[in-house]
Amino acid sequence: MKISVELTLTPLQNDFEPAIIHFIKKLRASNIKVLENPLSTQVYGDYDEVMDILNSEIKEVFQLIDKGLLYMKIVKSDRQDYEPHF
Repeated sequence: MKISVELTLTPLQNDFEPAIIHFIKKLRASNIKVLENPLSTQVYGDYDEVMDILNSEIKEVFQLIDKGLLYMKIVKSDRQDYEPHF
């Protein structure tokens, strides 16, 4: 089963950029498709593979920050080629 996941990591601390950069670089190094924009990061792939990678990388980044939020939206389909039709 293919999924699309949108992630927004928000460390609640002054020095927040290193944790976000580390998180995105680790996602890029995985086998899943990663797309970024200024507001969020999207990942695409097989459910089990994506969730295994996210489980590991979310735990690691949470260990790097004191406090933080991670917003995650999951869609049951591969939406990486989505283009608006209007």
